[in-house]
Amino acid sequence: MTTELIIFTAASLLLISLLLCRTGFKFGLPALLMFLVVGMLFGTDGLGIQYNNTNQAQFVGTLSLCVILFSGGMGTKWKEIQPVLGKGVMLSTVGVLLTTVLTGAFIYWVTPKLYDGRSFTLLLAMLLAATMASTDSASVFNLLSSQKMNLKHRLRPILEFESGSNDPMAYLLTIVLLQAITDGTFDLAALGTKLVVQFAVGLFFGFGMGKVIVWSINRITLQNGSLYALFLFSTIFITFAVSNASGGNGFLSVYVAGMLVGNCRIARRREIDSFMDGMTWLVQIVMFLSLGLLVNPSDMMSVVVEALVVGAFLMLVARPVSVVLCLLPWIREMNPKAVTFISWVGLRGAVPIIFATYPVAANIPGSEIIFNIVFFITLLSLLVQGTTIPFVARKLKLDEPLEEHVNSFGVEMPEETGSYLTDLVVTESMLPDDGTLMHTTLPKGSLVVLVRRGEDYKVPSGKLVLQKDDVLLLLQREDITD
Repeated sequence: MTTELIIFTAASLLLISLLLCRTGFKFGLPALLMFLVVGMLFGTDGLGIQYNNTNQAQFVGTLSLCVILFSGGMGTKWKEIQPVLGKGVMLSTVGVLLTTVLTGAFIYWVTPKLYDGRSFTLLLAMLLAATMASTDSASVFNLLSSQKMNLKHRLRPILEFESGSNDPMAYLLTIVLLQAITDGTFDLAALGTKLVVQFAVGLFFGFGMGKVIVWSINRITLQNGSLYALFLFSTIFITFAVSNASGGNGFLSVYVAGMLVGNCRIARRREIDSFMDGMTWLVQIVMFLSLGLLVNPSDMMSVVVEALVVGAFLMLVARPVSVVLCLLPWIREMNPKAVTFISWVGLRGAVPIIFATYPVAANIPGSEIIFNIVFFITLLSLLVQGTTIPFVARKLKLDEPLEEHVNSFGVEMPEETGSYLTDLVVTESMLPDDGTLMHTTLPKGSLVVLVRRGEDYKVPSGKLVLQKDDVLLLLQREDITD
C-alpha cells in the first residue's frame, strides 16, 4: 500500500466510526461497539484489509489503555469515592479473583460436554477466565458519560472506581497464569507475593508521579497554553514505564496518578481537560478499530456455542455471585436493587481482548480459540449489557436527574478561584414587582456576570430590568450551596 492509500484508509475508518457512533447512539448502542464493528467490516472477512499483527495491536492497546485509565482517574472525584472506597477495592481485587476462579472452573467442566475432543487444561481455563475477569473502564466510562446517567446509592462512583482499578488485578492474573503454562509450574505463594509487590509499587509510583505532575504543571512556564496538555500527556507514559520497570503495575500507577491530578488544582485546567477528552476518544477509536481489524468473524463461528454458554455464565452467575460475596460486609446497609444493578454492569470491552492477545503472542496452544471466545463474549456483553443498562436502571428505579452546571456563554473561570460559571433562565415567578435585578431572588452566594436576551448581551447592574426567558450567567463558589 502507498503512503497516500494508508492515510486515506485510516482517515476514512476514523470518519466512518464517528458517523456510525452518532447513528448507534440514537438506537441506544454503545459507541465502542460500533468501533469494533467498523473494524470487523473492513477486516479480512469484510472489505479485505489484512491486519494480523498481534504484537502491534497489543502495543496500541496498552498505550490507549494508559490514556483511558489516566483520563478516568482525572474524572474520579475523591470526595465521591471516599465513602465507597472499601466496596470498590473489594470488587476490583477479590471480585476479579472470584470471577476468574468461578468462570475458569466452569469452562474446565463444560467445554468437554459441548465439543467432542476439545478440552482445556485447568490452567488454560483459568487463563481464559482471567482475561475476561475485569470490567472494562473504557466501556463503563463511555457509557455512563454518553447516557448522562446519574444513579442513586452512590452507584456511579462505585462502578467507575471498580472499572478503573480492576484491570491491574486481571492483568497480573493473566501474566502469572501465562507464565505458569509456559514454565509448566504454578506457585500460589509466588502469586501472592507478586500481587502484593505489584500493587504496593504501583500505588507508590502512581501517588509519587501524581504529586510530581501537579507540582510541575503549577510551576513550569511554557510559551503556549496548549503545551501544558502535551506535557501532561507525556507524563502518562513515563508513569507507566517507570512503574512497570520497577516491578509495579503500570496500569494501577497511571490510574492513581490521574486521580491525584484530577483532585488537585492545576494550571490550565480547561485546556488540559479539553485535550484529554479528545485524546481519550481518539485512542478508544484507534484501539477498538485495531482490535476489530485483528479478528476474523469467520473464525468465531467455531466457538459460538462455547462463547454463548460461557458468556451467559459470566453475566448471570459468576459476576452476580462475586459481587454479592464481595459486598457481604456491607450487605445490610446496601439496597438490594443496587446490588442487582452492580451485578448487571459487568461490561467487557477492549481490555479483555488486549489481554487475550498475550497468549497469542506467546504461541500458547489453544490461544486462537481463547482470543475468539473472548472477542465473541465482549461483543455479547456490549450488545446485551451495554444496551440495557439505562433500561435496567429505570426498571430498578435507580436513575435520577443529573445535576449539571450548564454554561452556554463559552466563558470559563480559572480553577484556582474555586468558582464556576453556570446559566440560570429567568422565569415569571422569579421576577420581582419592579423587575429589577437587585430585587430578584438568586441562589445563595451567586453573582450575575452577564445577561443574554435573545441575541443581545447586557452588562448587569442592580437597576437592570429583567424579562422572562433572559439567561443569566452566574458566578458561584464551589463550597456554597443553597
